[in-house]
Amino acid sequence: MVNPFKFGTVVEDCFFTDRRDELQYIKSVLNSENHLILISPRRFGKTSLVVKVLHESERKHIMLNLQSVVSVEDFAGRLLKEIFRIYKFEKIKYLIKNFRVMPTFSLNPMTDGVDVAIQPMVDNRVLIEDVFALLQTLATEEDRIIVVFDEFQEITNIDKNLDRLLRAIMQLHKNINYLFLGSQESMMREIFEKKKSPFFHFGQLLHLDKIPYEDFKFYLLERLSFIDNANEICDEILAFTKCHPYYTQQLASQVWEKGKKGEMDDIVNSAIVRLLEFHDLNFERIWLNFNNTDKRILVWLANNNKPYTLLGIAQSTISSSLKRMLKDGYVIKTVEYEVEDPFFRNWILSH
Repeated sequence: MVNPFKFGTVVEDCFFTDRRDELQYIKSVLNSENHLILISPRRFGKTSLVVKVLHESERKHIMLNLQSVVSVEDFAGRLLKEIFRIYKFEKIKYLIKNFRVMPTFSLNPMTDGVDVAIQPMVDNRVLIEDVFALLQTLATEEDRIIVVFDEFQEITNIDKNLDRLLRAIMQLHKNINYLFLGSQESMMREIFEKKKSPFFHFGQLLHLDKIPYEDFKFYLLERLSFIDNANEICDEILAFTKCHPYYTQQLASQVWEKGKKGEMDDIVNSAIVRLLEFHDLNFERIWLNFNNTDKRILVWLANNNKPYTLLGIAQSTISSSLKRMLKDGYVIKTVEYEVEDPFFRNWILSH
């Protein structure tokens, strides 16, 4: 049998966990003329959720992760390359003749796709305007397009004025649904909820939380039913991971492996120990990079305390530390602040 738990990559098909309400909500937005802003901490499964929606919609779609984009020219080039992925170059090359700046195109024999190169220029607005104009030309009422920008909070790191340019272009588009995904909640809310922001209230906002306990337990029970005390095992897994999607899949995967080998003695705890041994050196390296204030706050959070009840550190210092660790992904905030990785939390408590 194949291990039924998957983590670390986009999760699809039988590996996908629940999210029925969120799936239905996103589909309803895509069936309208509206756009969607999806926010969640890293490794909560937002990309997997959106990929599932895209596949089930059977509509043409473009997906671009802005973390990998280094310049406006790179952004335009990657977007144009995605357009060539869904539309054959031969069918749309006549439209490119209208570009004010002509990119360089080459056939990639390894991927059978088209590579795009754009030279840096002083006024790079025309690049964005021409690529998005092409996208709008291709989108029709009968053939509507979905465009997904992952880690959209990086937009101003590409160019400080790019958000204003994109908003000016996108607000005129028809037959295109834009999805904006982000893992840094404060930055995403500043982009879409701050009145002075170009993207203020540009779409419907959805915050992706942890998978509900009972739904996750049902998912685990279906896959660990071969273990005699599966009900208790699933409770132990979820108590440790606090229903974090990624780490629940990771721990359940290790439990499944041990169960299939007949290693049933204290199976959840032994799986935790095994994974801690695997990550021990990495956790030590991470820990050494924190300053003393960060370390004190992490220890406080690992003991299930609220951060602002920590004495001996100014509230402003705690706030700055939390903001920094939230951005770096070491801390998340759902109902309360908590250490993002339950294995790292356990490591902290044991040292």
